[in-house]
Amino acid sequence: MSSTYIVFDLEWNQSPSGKENSIEHFPFEIIEIGAVKLDGQLQIVSEYHQLVTPQVYTQLHYRIIQVTHLRMKDLISRGSYFPDAVKDFFDWCGEDAVFCTWGSMDLVELQRNMDYYGLENPFEFPLCYYDVQKLYALQLGESSEKLSLDRAVEELGLEEERPFHRALDDAYYTGRVMQALDFGTLKDYLSVDYYRLPRSAEEEIRLVFPTYLKYVSREFPSRDDALADKNVTDMVCRECRRMLRKKFQWFAVNSRQYLCLAVCPEHGYVRGKIRIRKKEKDDDSVYVVKTMKLVNEAAAQEVFEKREEHRQKKREHSRERRKAARKS
Repeated sequence: MSSTYIVFDLEWNQSPSGKENSIEHFPFEIIEIGAVKLDGQLQIVSEYHQLVTPQVYTQLHYRIIQVTHLRMKDLISRGSYFPDAVKDFFDWCGEDAVFCTWGSMDLVELQRNMDYYGLENPFEFPLCYYDVQKLYALQLGESSEKLSLDRAVEELGLEEERPFHRALDDAYYTGRVMQALDFGTLKDYLSVDYYRLPRSAEEEIRLVFPTYLKYVSREFPSRDDALADKNVTDMVCRECRRMLRKKFQWFAVNSRQYLCLAVCPEHGYVRGKIRIRKKEKDDDSVYVVKTMKLVNEAAAQEVFEKREEHRQKKREHSRERRKAARKS
């Protein structure tokens, strides 16, 4: 892997009159790009900053003004047209760079803005990157919590020598957090971007992490179609890649999450977790993110208990339906 890391951050505007007046599939328009370039030792070797003159939402939302203190007159007088700005940014990044962000939204919105302008997407597929927010949470042992950048800076005792909520400054602080991590331990935990999904079964994404496997499916017309697909429901051992026998079938924890438990004869229990996701809120099609992780008996017992809760709820629901049927 390349030893050049591009840590970037974006600021964007939105419709000042609310979501109902947003352009479909283009809710946020980028108005600022900031980045720092790190070498293989995670030292900052270069910085990048560019304002972007908005073409769609040409009045700044009041909240954007409050947070960033940007003014439209500055974006007009000092900003570049987005296609020129993004080309300049990628030229500065160079080839074979590893991208790093705080959270996943910056990569999504960068690609969404490129699509709006009909620009070629320069990222490889699948796009793997470092979500520094996730890495920091993993180091703390709080992998499910979404921590803010300013909180991380404060907790790490980093000097707050710049303001927050401007693209270059937030990229700088994200780079500083990255430097403070035990990166050698965490570097295998790459994130995968979901903006561009596999177009076929052959393109579906399978990634190996130190403690689990991840699978990202193509899009399906519905949740039922996804759950009927063998690639979605198969269980595999992370250690030996053996196809596993399930202790019981997948069951719903809620409308978007499913659990399963399988057994590897050599390595023990494997917990499967499926998350059903929509790429667009107004579209019925879905894709699946599945993880398969070796777990101990205590964790396996938790899955058994959740399954029993699920079965009990189904029994109660059936009784209620029978009562309602008798009354009618």
